[in-house]
Amino acid sequence: MGDDVFMAAGQSAPSEVFHASRRRRVSASVLKWLVRLSRFGLAALFLFTAGAKLVIVRAFAANVAELLSASGFNYQTWMWPITIAVIVAEVITALLLLLPRTVRIGALCSALLLIGFASYALYYVYVLHGEPLECGCFGGIIGSQLGVKTALRNLALLIPAILVFIGYQRARVVS
Repeated sequence: MGDDVFMAAGQSAPSEVFHASRRRRVSASVLKWLVRLSRFGLAALFLFTAGAKLVIVRAFAANVAELLSASGFNYQTWMWPITIAVIVAEVITALLLLLPRTVRIGALCSALLLIGFASYALYYVYVLHGEPLECGCFGGIIGSQLGVKTALRNLALLIPAILVFIGYQRARVVS
């Protein structure tokens, strides 16, 4: 009978309001959990890949030299600067994702890195018609050939990066 009074007045019954607000709270908490998982997962991934490359930095530099020479670049000039730039970019991106004030910038940087890596993989396969080459993505710890599969993996990792960029909301300090 109580709900009938609300329906006659054109208002939602209290039980409907309770269920709707509870659904929103559950959805918000699931989103918050997914954003956290994506944020820390991406940071861990970039720290892992940078660390793996640092462990075998000479082998990674040789891998970069192969990729550069296949692209027609002077690998002797650019091998070390690009090797260092990739490792530093991955570490900085991970740190940006971990620091609360810079999470969205970190998500943007991770998206740019992933798009860059995927673009080069596709360029290598379709424009250069390159032979299968170790990409060095995980510093040789996890073998991975540069190609479409690598590009698709990197593009799939854009999903958590976008989720972090859109879904992260830093707690506001009220003074």
